[in-house]
Amino acid sequence: MLTQPDQSPTEVDPATLPPLGNEPLCDEAEFAQELAELVADNAPRLFAVVQEYGERVDGRIAAWGLAFEDYADVIGLDHNVYVGLRSPERAVRIFSHHPHITAHVVWVDPEARTQPESGEVASPEPEMPHPR
Repeated sequence: MLTQPDQSPTEVDPATLPPLGNEPLCDEAEFAQELAELVADNAPRLFAVVQEYGERVDGRIAAWGLAFEDYADVIGLDHNVYVGLRSPERAVRIFSHHPHITAHVVWVDPEARTQPESGEVASPEPEMPHPR
């Protein structure tokens, strides 16, 4: 099995690591699959910190964040905030700095996309019948 993130080689006793030059664990395709599963199992969740102006008058994305098991990293879009927090919800206080601005954490839902990803071809708009 592959090393889990909480078992990085810098934290493992070098005496317990397999010596360099050992035979590969598996073939290239299987190893690529193992790596893909390791990444999928340990990927952080993506979220945005959005600011609501007034009561649903307007809104914007103020920051993006990565939520890990026990902390979150948040990067502001105005290039003035990069912070590590104990939870994504703590970012709300940082971005609610005005009485008429309320910040919210919104988890990314890939199914909610309204624009194609780069490289995808947008499906053509259906033609509307012309009035006669």
